[in-house]
Amino acid sequence: MKILADENIAYVYEIFKNTGNVLRVPSKKIINKELLDTECLIIRSVTKIHKKLIKDTSLKFIGTATSGTDHIDKDLLTRSGIAFSSTPGCNAIAVAEYVFTSLLFLAEYNNFQIKDLVIGIIGVGNIGSYLNKILKAWGVETLLCDPPRFDKGEKGNFYTLNQIIENANVITFHTPLYNEGKYKTLHMVDKKMLLSLKPNTILINSCRGAVINNKELVDVMKIRNDIKVIIDVWEKEPRLLHNLLNRTSIATAHIAGHTLEAKIRATIKLYAEWCKLINKSNKFHKDEVNIFLSQPKFNNIILHGNITQSVLKKLVSLVYDVYVDDNLLRHAIRLKSFSFNALRNNYRDRREWFSLKVVCDTYQSYKILKKIGFNAIFQENI
Repeated sequence: MKILADENIAYVYEIFKNTGNVLRVPSKKIINKELLDTECLIIRSVTKIHKKLIKDTSLKFIGTATSGTDHIDKDLLTRSGIAFSSTPGCNAIAVAEYVFTSLLFLAEYNNFQIKDLVIGIIGVGNIGSYLNKILKAWGVETLLCDPPRFDKGEKGNFYTLNQIIENANVITFHTPLYNEGKYKTLHMVDKKMLLSLKPNTILINSCRGAVINNKELVDVMKIRNDIKVIIDVWEKEPRLLHNLLNRTSIATAHIAGHTLEAKIRATIKLYAEWCKLINKSNKFHKDEVNIFLSQPKFNNIILHGNITQSVLKKLVSLVYDVYVDDNLLRHAIRLKSFSFNALRNNYRDRREWFSLKVVCDTYQSYKILKKIGFNAIFQENI
């Protein structure tokens, strides 16, 4: 069986090799000719699935190592009898930690305490829910907005978007991209909404670029320089507006979910779905991520005393410095030395907070760090 996979899918050969002949190729080489004798295709969001691509192929299964699926014509796959799977939730920890990390860096630069903010979370799926969990563990007041879940009568205290705008100091977006319909999210953030934001509001977008009308955001920021933005996803990427980049507090190249752990979870999940389809025994468990991971550069820290925001920022920096990714994007755009997609395809190895073991001599520090995702250990009299 031929398995064709994007070469940037983490450990795809090692994980899929017992189910067929795995061929890893650049995304631009995923073309109809290569798919004629392919039964399993593993892709990322850069590969668009359309009629011309899959015409007269032998495909049985297409898996995308992404939570979003707006690059997939799912109706076409259903009509064509091709099984499909995505990987929602696999990058939840990575994206939530990206948002929290960005706020810690921004807070240090602008001298504010995250606990003093009200944070509105738009979209409370896997990512939004996990972000809500770790923010609340840190003592932050959160407001949740998720119209589809509210309409289904799901448990939770949900707010409208207008209520979020009126009350939140930070608004972070974690929705799918819906171009139309009752729950349309395309250009959810437009000029009218931007002009109605509270003074000094922080906007964070790490879901889909077109959720925010980028052109109107630039126009509003010309007259409202109090608004701060953290952007990982851009409308019409890989192209982006230089005027917006120049006004962004933290700017990255769609890498919020790109931890090694998240990538491996996604590959294992797609492998499990493929095994199920071909009635093959699944040799990997979804939690067996660590067998592919090497020791991180920092993995054993002793923390004396109670955890504070400044100490937390230092710990986070040992795992992930978001300013490195910010500088890489700005440098690449300024010098035209590297493309947006190249930054993503050649992304550095980044780990999640749990990779850092923190031995705490106070129970307070241990309890908080454990709840927000660190590998915390309580040990008195260190």
